Amino acid sequence: MRIAFATSECVPFVKTGGLADVCGALPKALSMLGHEVKVFLPLYQSIRVLDHDLTFAHEFHNAQMRVGERTVAVNVWYKRNGAGVEHYFIDCPHYYHREQVYTSHADEDERFILLQDMVIHIMQRFNWSPEVLHCNDWQTGLLPVFLREKYNWDQLFARTASVLSIHNVGYQGRFAPASVGRAGLKYDKFHLGGAYEFYGGFSFLKAGLIYAEKVTTVSPTYAREIQTPEYGADLEGVLRYRSRDLVGILNGIDVEDWNPRVDPHLPQQYSLDELAGKMKNKQALLEYAHLPLQEDVPTIGIITRLAEQKGMELVASVLPQLMELPVQLVVLGSGAQKYEDFFRSAAHSYPEKCFAYIGFNNELAHLITAGCDMFLMPSRYEPCGLNQMYCLNYGTVPIVRRTGGLADTVRDYYEHDEQGNGFSFYDFTPYALWTSILRALDLWEQKEVWREVMRRGMAEDFSWKHSAQQYLEVYQRAISKRI
Repeated sequence: MRIAFATSECVPFVKTGGLADVCGALPKALSMLGHEVKVFLPLYQSIRVLDHDLTFAHEFHNAQMRVGERTVAVNVWYKRNGAGVEHYFIDCPHYYHREQVYTSHADEDERFILLQDMVIHIMQRFNWSPEVLHCNDWQTGLLPVFLREKYNWDQLFARTASVLSIHNVGYQGRFAPASVGRAGLKYDKFHLGGAYEFYGGFSFLKAGLIYAEKVTTVSPTYAREIQTPEYGADLEGVLRYRSRDLVGILNGIDVEDWNPRVDPHLPQQYSLDELAGKMKNKQALLEYAHLPLQEDVPTIGIITRLAEQKGMELVASVLPQLMELPVQLVVLGSGAQKYEDFFRSAAHSYPEKCFAYIGFNNELAHLITAGCDMFLMPSRYEPCGLNQMYCLNYGTVPIVRRTGGLADTVRDYYEHDEQGNGFSFYDFTPYALWTSILRALDLWEQKEVWREVMRRGMAEDFSWKHSAQQYLEVYQRAISKRI
């Protein structure tokens, strides 16, 4: 199968969140299953051509592209890697050489209109007709519309089916009505209740949801949640309308990068059958954090964006009581200033029990995942989540709120007849978080039982192999709708 993959970010080139992980790992998994995959994304200022050994595509030397009233020069670079995936980079300094991947600039719509137009133009130039065009989030949400409206004259795409994946429904690409024209679309569908209109403006995501043959999101529970007013971010009606074509597929994790048996970031590798190395990672973590080593005291980890979506207000509410218990807390993250300041203050107030690293540190993230005994993810909502799966792989027991992908991956020990792999709670309240922590601490005292919970998590398969197969099934159903 020929699969085009359009995205605004992709590891190892650029990452702001889980979207990049998916767009790096899923194409690779599909390629390994024998499919031809091409990935398209912008060449941001942060992507160094020499560092990634990119090749210049002479066919697009200073190509003139029109976006609304502006004409810009565009170049294209590409990379073919060992996994069989080809990556194409749209190079337009006017739009992509900025300090951040996403901006609040007035031309944010134009930046991603160009990306989507160039996806089509590159495929046209190389006469490459994909059977599926897989779009990701609002930044590529207009591509299903383009196939049916703007480029419907081109027989190259006559049988190309589109699949649109929602990684976070809260980000919708909402712009003024003038953006319809800048995208090169007619205004005949911009009217109350029309495909392009959304609360008086133009939403890239809504338009894509109307036009895509199939819609996916990143976990089965999130697929159900976003069809409700609580989680749908005003799109619940559209999503219910498309419910027959909406599929929740749990993200996988990169088991080459996140594998305690071979993880190069760890001072000691370990496995399901040989857990002794986990204690050495705990020792190394506590030494890094300048916390005293107490083997019988559990270490709790947090790796997150410090934001209310991630439940940080709950953590802030229970932390004073938590610090009265025999526990240690290690926090890694950045985000809202008030939470950055809160955890800095907590580390200062409880120097023997709390450590906070404000910022990004990949090596420390691996060490926390391996060295902690428990891991907190009390998210208000979590489309999929990856850290809880990393932790299960590493024998670190998660304590999570039962939402989105957290609900699909973490089974509460007690609610599953003592066969669960972690602890979970439903109510978004400090009390629910607190009592779940207490339940975990109580089970921690039963060492053999705790080790069984650890092993149960480590035995699970969160690789992309199963998820990639599910995407192929969705692709086939999308193709059958297009033919």
